[in-house]
Amino acid sequence: MGNLTDDMTRLRGEVDALRSDRGALMHALSRGVKDLGSSVLAMRTDFGKAHASMAKRSKKDLTTYVSGITKRVTRMRNANAADLAGASRAWARKGK
Repeated sequence: MGNLTDDMTRLRGEVDALRSDRGALMHALSRGVKDLGSSVLAMRTDFGKAHASMAKRSKKDLTTYVSGITKRVTRMRNANAADLAGASRAWARKGK
């Protein structure tokens, strides 16, 4: 065989090898995309669960906080009303 025939045979072998490598790469990329999709779905599910848990905990904490503020304000209003009532009685006695 001549140089041209040898070169063409070698070139054909390289083309076949590259085609095979490309097929393997495409398969690996396809599999990687599927795996990545599964990972993202699992991560989104975990984020959703964590967010729901955090929201539930935050709601409980805020309810407790508001309840505490309401009780303190009620005590302050009652104390203020008692002070005003006492001052009113004192002024009423002083006027007699």
